[in-house]
Amino acid sequence: MSVQERKERERAVRERLIVATARELAEQQGWDAVTTRRLAERIEYSQPVLYSHFRGKREIIGAVALEGAAELAAVVRAAASAADGPRERVAALARAYLDFAERNPAVYDAMFQLEGGLAFAAEDTPEPLKDAFAALLESLGEVAGDGVHPGLFTELFWAALHGVATLTRAGRLPPEYLEPRLELLVDRLAIT
Repeated sequence: MSVQERKERERAVRERLIVATARELAEQQGWDAVTTRRLAERIEYSQPVLYSHFRGKREIIGAVALEGAAELAAVVRAAASAADGPRERVAALARAYLDFAERNPAVYDAMFQLEGGLAFAAEDTPEPLKDAFAALLESLGEVAGDGVHPGLFTELFWAALHGVATLTRAGRLPPEYLEPRLELLVDRLAIT
């Protein structure tokens, strides 16, 4: 291994450490607790080292969001592939999505609520975000109904899931009615 390869590998390890530490701190104490100073202390590197990887908190949030998008895509695909039939796949996908949002609130916020500098539905949308949408589209497109554009249907279904996730977490929707909400959403929107 060349010196350059070793340096690149060490850099990648440091970068993963920064992202994992930011994510852990955000999940424990919220994104306000994530500062470059605290991260530098926790990873035991100087702030200039941290800045050599990321220009600031916004880029770190963006890195966490990309990691979360890749995880969400995998979770959704796994849930949908384990279910039989279109309606069951959609219900499994919806549950997996809401479970992900509940288990990873800081990551979910990084993906959808916070300024991470990530473009959605644009030419420069990063691949992990495109793939997360594609994971939804794979199962939702088949239940969109005749004459309905699968992409638009997926956007609408995703928006509904996002609304349920964020309103439930904020205490605006009682959590005990999550299953009936999910059943109603699947029954009304997923044409099988």
